[in-house]
Amino acid sequence: QVQLGESGGGLVQPGGSLRLSCAASGSILSIYRMAWYRQAPGKQRELVTYITSAGKTAYADSVKGRFTISRDKAKNTVTLQMSSLKPEDTAVYYCNADLRNDLKRGDYWGPGTQVTVSS
Repeated sequence: QVQLGESGGGLVQPGGSLRLSCAASGSILSIYRMAWYRQAPGKQRELVTYITSAGKTAYADSVKGRFTISRDKAKNTVTLQMSSLKPEDTAVYYCNADLRNDLKRGDYWGPGTQVTVSS
């Protein structure tokens, strides 16, 4: 069984920074991609950024230049460094992994962590 867990959310003032972390645990054979999504109240979940096993990254236009994703392959963790935060970044942030465990390849999600940007 595979589990993903996020940490690092909280309340921050506009212009501030936060770091989110996500760890994948369980019988993991390979992780192909790890990503961060977010869902604001009343809106659909959206892709924020991802990083592949080869280290390729991509970002939503709304966060380019402000957010940075990184990954520790040995620890099966991914980190999202967020800076110059804006009120519109307020959302629940979800970690996602496309991975293979000892049974199959699948898409896994963490329970989410709240990020609130407000003065």
